[in-house]
Amino acid sequence: MSQAVLEPDAAASRGMDLLRFATAGSVDDGKSTLIGRLLFDTKTIFADQLEAVEAASASRGDEYTNLALLTDGLRAEREQGITIDVAYRYFATPRRKFIIADTPGHIQYTRNMVTGASTADLALILVDARKGLVEQSRRHAFLTSLLRVPHLVLCVNKMDLVDWDQKVFERIADEFTSFAAKLDAPDLTIIPISALNGDNIATRSENTPWYEGPSLLHHLEHVHIASDRNLVDVRFPVQYVIRPQSTTVTDYRGYAGQVASGILKPGDDVMVLPSGMTSTISSIDTADGPVDEAFPPMSVTVRLADEIDISRGDMICRPHNAPTPVQDVEAMVCWMDETAPLRVGGKYAIKHTTRTARAVVRGLQYRLDVNTLHRDETAGELALNEIGRVKLRTTVPLLADEYRRNRTTGGFILIDETTNRTVGAGMIIEAR
Repeated sequence: MSQAVLEPDAAASRGMDLLRFATAGSVDDGKSTLIGRLLFDTKTIFADQLEAVEAASASRGDEYTNLALLTDGLRAEREQGITIDVAYRYFATPRRKFIIADTPGHIQYTRNMVTGASTADLALILVDARKGLVEQSRRHAFLTSLLRVPHLVLCVNKMDLVDWDQKVFERIADEFTSFAAKLDAPDLTIIPISALNGDNIATRSENTPWYEGPSLLHHLEHVHIASDRNLVDVRFPVQYVIRPQSTTVTDYRGYAGQVASGILKPGDDVMVLPSGMTSTISSIDTADGPVDEAFPPMSVTVRLADEIDISRGDMICRPHNAPTPVQDVEAMVCWMDETAPLRVGGKYAIKHTTRTARAVVRGLQYRLDVNTLHRDETAGELALNEIGRVKLRTTVPLLADEYRRNRTTGGFILIDETTNRTVGAGMIIEAR
């Protein structure tokens, strides 16, 4: 049976803070190696996993244990030496739990990067110290800004291959800082590292006496994310109505879902949309029993004092702080379909929180070049991996907020009803 090198106590970690972060960068910048190093240095890999990686490294002719193989799980990735899919990994330290999304570097996998970063609290972009900033570095910085990831870390990797030259690091840092100033990047940290050797990963490195900042792991453990949550606007999309089929429980009626934003407490006055009916929260239940309050991203069951007709797709909010039901939205859409582009007049299913409707594309205002930030207002379609500002009209009202205000109620996906494939991801700019 697999034994972990060191595994955090599950019970102790249950109540710990959770940080979701996504890695991005150009091909061969060392994203998978960095994640492998984090897993190795925090001792959260299994002994047989490490043995398998050592054996695979030896069979490839590597003179070292290739930690990148811990995350490059797809056979095609191992054969090509690149990351194609979004690989999710989990680890924990005594201070915090982490979910990592290792996203692809190739331009043709922009959609995968959008998927991995859409729920991230922090984005970690790697650049090769020998190459400096490249097109993909700017592309990924822009995408994290577009997705409103609140914290950004630039890791200048492979510093050992430039002899830990401080001037090289400072040149890259200055260039990236100037570019980030054009974006909405509220919190930027830049760290010189060597993922292969572990310098400035878990602990500060003696090779960078000129660097006064924290190690990467220290920064990940201490970056403040509590204030990133929207705790003002109560938004609770109802996912499921719970009516136990039990002879001993006859009067239980609860509304299950995940808190998108705000804080819910028993006794709070609430309103249910789209009906507009009001009531009071009588109790909030979880799998571990009742709680005194619920906040994002908790999954809970809310019970109300009054019997109201509520179904999946409805939303519980505050009477004087509610999203406006809208059928016309303008959004930035990342197109993900390989077979057909997005065109004006196209019809799709739209999935917004727990509500599903149909939508038609009313207009394409411009296509955005994510490398130059140039807007092409003559574009007639969005092809695979392209991003543009789109006007949509939905068949039923969406209970939406602008994406900059609420990433959950401001985001949606478009689905091809014929194939049931997700073909686009959108961020609402205007809802009216």
